[in-house]
Amino acid sequence: MPYPILSDMAASISELKANPMKVVASGDGRAIAILNRNEPAFYCVPAAAYEALMEALDDVDLVRLVKARMHEDAVPVSLDDL
Repeated sequence: MPYPILSDMAASISELKANPMKVVASGDGRAIAILNRNEPAFYCVPAAAYEALMEALDDVDLVRLVKARMHEDAVPVSLDDL
């Protein structure tokens, strides 16, 4: 049965167990699909890539919030009142 692999790089669980940092480094900062018996088991994502992904997801949530509030009436605020 074919499985989609959503990464340019893949490694086996055995390779990951033998030398995890070498596997992570081989991805050059990108996610690596970890295969178990030639099926994707999980993705190994470097910290910087994961942080960028979380930032992008936060941005998507903020855009959704801004669009939802775009047509609300404005409330005048004075900086002195804050």
